[in-house]
Amino acid sequence: MRRGPKPVPTTLKLARGSRRIGDLNRGSIEPWPKPARPTCPAHLSRRAKVEWKRVSVQLERLGLLTQLDRSMLALYCQAYGRWVEAEEQAAVHGLVVKTKSGMLIQNPYLGIANRAAKQTHEFLVEFGMSPSSRTRVSATPPTNVDNAKQRFFKPDPFGPRPAG
Repeated sequence: MRRGPKPVPTTLKLARGSRRIGDLNRGSIEPWPKPARPTCPAHLSRRAKVEWKRVSVQLERLGLLTQLDRSMLALYCQAYGRWVEAEEQAAVHGLVVKTKSGMLIQNPYLGIANRAAKQTHEFLVEFGMSPSSRTRVSATPPTNVDNAKQRFFKPDPFGPRPAG
């Protein structure tokens, strides 16, 4: 079992501006999927679909979204939608509710909202969408790579590879 922090992909290290050879992942070949906006899953809630439309366009423009990210983005959007709905319900019903027996308890929607907010935050960090994680990413618009094999080679940290 692997111990320690999870490895950071080379693309993210380069986007963060790392130029030290020792920082790059030399021991493995990482796939470099072509940046593209995946289709929105039909099962997402209405609020999640609105969030999908909002963020997918921006992530695609930055070159931070690929077809492989569809599930991860869907999880983020669904957690976001759940957080919004739970917050709205908590606002309507209050922070404290009365049970059938007359006892006062914390509104269950607050628990749902708190869990969804935590999940949402974790996904925001994964995509570089929080203020602190964004400071570590300096993405540029993607360049189209015609040679499919080229996407599986690590880039030279000091510049692009010559074609061939």
